[in-house]
Amino acid sequence: MATSSQDSSSSKRHFHWTNKVATEDTEASSTTPNEDDKNGRSGIKTHVSLSTPRKKKLPAAAVSIARLRSAVSSFRKSRSSLPFGLGSRVIGTLFGYRRGHVHFALQKEAGSPPAFLVELATPISGLVREMASGLVRIALECDKPKAEDHNKKGTTVVRLLEETTWRTYCNGKKCGFATRRDCGDREWKILKAVEPISTGAGVLPAGNEVEAGPDGGELMYMRAKFERIVGSRDSEAFYMMNPDSNGTPELSIYLLRV
Repeated sequence: MATSSQDSSSSKRHFHWTNKVATEDTEASSTTPNEDDKNGRSGIKTHVSLSTPRKKKLPAAAVSIARLRSAVSSFRKSRSSLPFGLGSRVIGTLFGYRRGHVHFALQKEAGSPPAFLVELATPISGLVREMASGLVRIALECDKPKAEDHNKKGTTVVRLLEETTWRTYCNGKKCGFATRRDCGDREWKILKAVEPISTGAGVLPAGNEVEAGPDGGELMYMRAKFERIVGSRDSEAFYMMNPDSNGTPELSIYLLRV
């Protein structure tokens, strides 16, 4: 009887062990397809991620903006090469015959044509007296275009240095009007005569280079470098650079469009 019970118990153990092994095999076999499915899906995902994306076409608005920017940049370059373009440092010359009016010229360089040349109603002798007394402030004012002129088609905005008529003020006192002039032969000869002078004032006698005035008088001049400051398209200032004035300009000229 004992042997029969031992055989039955061993057979039971053997039965449970084989059943357990069978269940583990079935579980392993059941999990294998899932892993294969995962691997297969991951392979499909990897293949999709490596596919090259199509290039998106730029919208028409972006293309037009790029073309507009290139046109604006080329327009700025062309305008910078125009003769009336000035930098932050210019050469200014005040000249006039002893009994004549003051002329004021601005040049980009010593030998370049004047970008701005005006004739003031102020006599040169009066300006000399003002400068001998101390600091001189000259303001040139012109009128802004009217609103209806802006609305008209085909109208162009005139640059500040191209205005023709100015109201003149010297140290707050009204001194008549100033008129823009073209650089003629007489004015060009005067500028060429003082071209070697960087900073200074004096008198040029009438001779081969400089013609005599209407009254036969001598030509008075003052020449110096000016610092140019642009506030807006309607305001510019020119400060005479004098190393002996301790940083304070003796002469300042303001162009205003009001």
